[in-house]
Amino acid sequence: MGVFVFNVARGRVAELANRVNQNDPTNAAFVLVCLKAAGLEADSVMKQHTNLDNLLAAANDEATNTGYARKVLNQASGITVTVDQDNNRVDVDFPNQTWTAVQAAGGAWGAILVCYDPDTTSGTDSTIIPLTKQDFVITPDGRDIDAQVVDTGFYRDS
Repeated sequence: MGVFVFNVARGRVAELANRVNQNDPTNAAFVLVCLKAAGLEADSVMKQHTNLDNLLAAANDEATNTGYARKVLNQASGITVTVDQDNNRVDVDFPNQTWTAVQAAGGAWGAILVCYDPDTTSGTDSTIIPLTKQDFVITPDGRDIDAQVVDTGFYRDS
């Protein structure tokens, strides 16, 4: 298990972040999806999914704990795209995210996905593109859960 970019998103994450920030198309957003720890596919298999619907139809189950809901990050959510000319790279970041009072029933979490939804008002999981997967091993116990993004951001292309 680890951190990876889905094959379908290779070379696209920074551009999709810019599209969200420009609200183009209207209602485009990043969506954070937490997966249960039990039954996660191997990274080598998971990274081949091209949409969230297929990923969830496989062995990967979305968290169901009370207090959990997908986080939707739109153009007002503070997504940053930083082109670093000195180090020849691009970093994409967003503020840390918090789920409040997440209950234990539903089980432990094992991963968090950052996905791109081109239309949050009419899209379905079949139109949501998984971008990155990070290990996110948490056992909910009624307290708040913070997803702390590293200083360099959730994505770096160098």
